[in-house]
Amino acid sequence: MDTILQGVTDLSIDPDPSSVEHRHCQTTSVEEEDISRGLLELPIEICERRPTCLRCCRPEKVCLCPFLPAHPLDVSTCLYIVQHPAEESRVLRTVPLLAACLPPGKCKVFVGRRFNKERNAELAAVCQNSRTLLLYPGAEAQNLQDLNEDFTGEERNVIIIDGTWSQAKDMFLRNSLFHLPKQVQLNSTLSSQYVIRTQPTNMCLSTLECAAITLSIMEKNPTIQEVLLKPLQALCSFQLQHGAQVHHSKEHLLKYGLYDKPLPKNKRKMRRIQKLITNQKI
Repeated sequence: MDTILQGVTDLSIDPDPSSVEHRHCQTTSVEEEDISRGLLELPIEICERRPTCLRCCRPEKVCLCPFLPAHPLDVSTCLYIVQHPAEESRVLRTVPLLAACLPPGKCKVFVGRRFNKERNAELAAVCQNSRTLLLYPGAEAQNLQDLNEDFTGEERNVIIIDGTWSQAKDMFLRNSLFHLPKQVQLNSTLSSQYVIRTQPTNMCLSTLECAAITLSIMEKNPTIQEVLLKPLQALCSFQLQHGAQVHHSKEHLLKYGLYDKPLPKNKRKMRRIQKLITNQKI
């Protein structure tokens, strides 16, 4: 018993719990400083970006400049690409290839979701110009091929919305500026050659393909379409050779029972899918 009491008496018990907490905080602080010091001493790996071609905006090792025209195409039409911010970060984009084929100032890109007169004076002026066309399909759109107009007589502007179909629809509906120009669409049976990206239907085209057909019509020069599609074909061919797979449209996947994602419960979305299956206009 005396031995036990002696042991208890020798214990150093601090009656103030705050001092125990203080010592714990000091120990923790020292440990954190040691960890921080250790992290600072670790070697830093510098992640260098691959050199990028200034013309086609592709990594130099996979540069597509050999497939671009030797000189920019001589066109009078000016393209205004209104690009959703999500498109700007995509690796496989077609707008840089389009811009690389045209003269400086003939392909202007505006990135954003919402546009107005105060923040986007240049784009607003273009939308208010009577010589401007908006390429966007819909009930109010006229077929570009059927317009009885001579586009070669004076400079024209064409606005194209660059994004997924849902993004493009949202941008069109929410920006009153885009309701000012004459709305046109392409009456084309051309299937998209952008086979490394899924399209809603077989007839949906990439921004570059839309621009290629539009310019060939307005400039009355069919070779423009061939020249503009050449770098796109090269891009898809390279990606397929290095592991990419052909992406069929949602219309194709649904029609042949290959769509592996769960169908939406929303009735409106289900009606859109039904229209895709029956190959109706959406």
